[in-house]
Amino acid sequence: MEQDSAVIALTGIHKAYGSGEGRVAALDGVTLAFPAGTFTAIMGPSGSGKSTLLQCAAGLDRVDEGRVRLAGVDPRGMSETALTKLRRERIGFVFQSFNLLPTLTARQNVELPLRLAKKPPRPQEVDQVLAELGLTARAGHLPSELSGGQQQRVAIARALVTRPQVLFADEPTGALDSRTSREVLALLRRIVADQGQTIIMVTHDPVAASYAGRVVFLADGRVVDELADPTPETVAARMATLEPADDEPTDAGPAAPAGVNPPDDEPTDLSPANPTDAELAQAAPC
Repeated sequence: MEQDSAVIALTGIHKAYGSGEGRVAALDGVTLAFPAGTFTAIMGPSGSGKSTLLQCAAGLDRVDEGRVRLAGVDPRGMSETALTKLRRERIGFVFQSFNLLPTLTARQNVELPLRLAKKPPRPQEVDQVLAELGLTARAGHLPSELSGGQQQRVAIARALVTRPQVLFADEPTGALDSRTSREVLALLRRIVADQGQTIIMVTHDPVAASYAGRVVFLADGRVVDELADPTPETVAARMATLEPADDEPTDAGPAAPAGVNPPDDEPTDLSPANPTDAELAQAAPC
């Protein structure tokens, strides 16, 4: 795939945590391109570097070596303030936890990224994204009055209201039952097909990965395979070759030093992209 034309392009990126004997290599020379209008799933065993790859691709963490092109921009040398602005304007995020503000209605949660960017929400644009996600009738409801699937749709609408160039999804169906998960995944695939949205999704679920057009497999911080037009069966079969056998000891590698979270062993911390409490208080409608 052409690196220059991709929405996200990674070239020979390396990322490690710690130093000396406690050094953990999370990414080891990864080169990947994500063209516009594609849906890619990232899979791999625990500790393979999935979460670190998402963080580096989204500009949430800086690489040690290599090059990242993020929505057409090279983030090297950018300040954290400039990176935050870039993410708010060009990137959307969906998480396993819905991260909705409990005191705001569905509509107000969707409007929040616009308010944080100091852009007055245009009612017709918010109405459109709510309609696209099938939330028109739920716009005035609080999160506590919505089902899990509806809350995740609100989170997706919130991510899409700024019309980002790429949407990152980190285990977006991890907190949902199987039926609701299928509905959300079908929705994501339809957004790609109908709107040309680019989606990069980290998942451990072969069924979820089968909704993507391409699956990238990681192991030990390296890309080891790719699969086009995946099915749950082909994804599961490939994952089975990457996972250690049940009767074999797992080589977890060197322990991470104190204060360093090994990749994929802890929940992904995407806090740099999340608004601060002060921002939320300022942006929330009275």
